[in-house]
Order: sequence, then structure tokens, then C-alpha cells
Amino acid sequence: MPKIKTHKGTAKVVKARKNDYKIGRPGSRHNTGAKSTNVNRKNRKGSNLSKADRNRLRNVI
Repeated sequence: MPKIKTHKGTAKVVKARKNDYKIGRPGSRHNTGAKSTNVNRKNRKGSNLSKADRNRLRNVI
């Protein structure tokens, strides 16, 4: 049985933590000057993957 290759595009976006995966928030790339300060601050923190996505991406990363 061959090894499963890591999907490099996904590995650059999703960071593995102890029990879950961290991923950036949408809407944080450009036009940040027009968005409110609170929105930009929340986008900096990122978010966690849902449980369904975690199970789907377990073999990819």
C-alpha cells in the first residue's frame, strides 16, 4: 500500500493544533480599509475547522 501524499495547497492554509485545525477567516485578504476595525481584529484571530471538515481532511494533511 503506497503512502498518501500531503495536499500542499491545503497544508499551507490549515495549521494543525493539538486537538483541532486552525484556518483563516474569509474576507481578511483585501479592502480592509473599508471594513470596520472590529471586523479586521476578528479576522486576525482565525477560526477552527468544523468536525465534519476535520474528518474529511484527516487523510489529506
